[in-house]
Amino acid sequence: MEKIDLAYVCALYREYAGDLAAVGKQQRAFAESMGSRMTPQLDDLEAEITYLLLRATRPAVVMELGTFHGWSTSWILSALRDNGTGELHSFDRIDNVVRNVPDDLARGRWTFVRGDIQETLDRVPADTGYLFVDAAHSGRFARWYLEHLFPRVPSGIPVSVHDVYHFRVTLPLHEGRVVVRWLGERGVPFFTPARARARDVYTTLTGLREELGLSPVRGPGDNPMIFFRMPQE
Repeated sequence: MEKIDLAYVCALYREYAGDLAAVGKQQRAFAESMGSRMTPQLDDLEAEITYLLLRATRPAVVMELGTFHGWSTSWILSALRDNGTGELHSFDRIDNVVRNVPDDLARGRWTFVRGDIQETLDRVPADTGYLFVDAAHSGRFARWYLEHLFPRVPSGIPVSVHDVYHFRVTLPLHEGRVVVRWLGERGVPFFTPARARARDVYTTLTGLREELGLSPVRGPGDNPMIFFRMPQE
């Protein structure tokens, strides 16, 4: 089981550079075609790292908590398409994503579950191989999903949690502080490309993108996401 760290992520960038270039071009066109109907929520590094981890780990099932307009959904589905296998189960209270995600990405590989995850928890696949979290960002909600959602998925799988490090430290009463504390209590390391938290990582990956000839999709951004492996409880 590969440790999610800078060396691993750099190796994945080099391995999948051609595919990333193609997906980046696709995503730029997608955002342009959507206009005001699309507000992309992931910055370039965190979107690409999500794609790369999905390509490398080839999960049979992915769970996405929080879809908004479908930007992250389209990145995840693109990775499953390029793997030639896998299905995505997305959960959200609003269904903007259903109208936005292209049919050719969704068909045969996507299930959308509308409603409050606290009421649809029984629909979370037990065999989830990658967990992506980008929903309500309160500490209260984080405590809920750490207690109720995380134990429902296998240990060792990659996990992404968005909007943790817009600043050098996590904010009081925020999801990020709760999750980082939870990981620290279990001795679980995390990886982040966040410009505010890990400037050296951000600079290295930005330089690597340029070296590989990868064009900006959205632009630099904060990249506040953290990545880790689900610990054994």
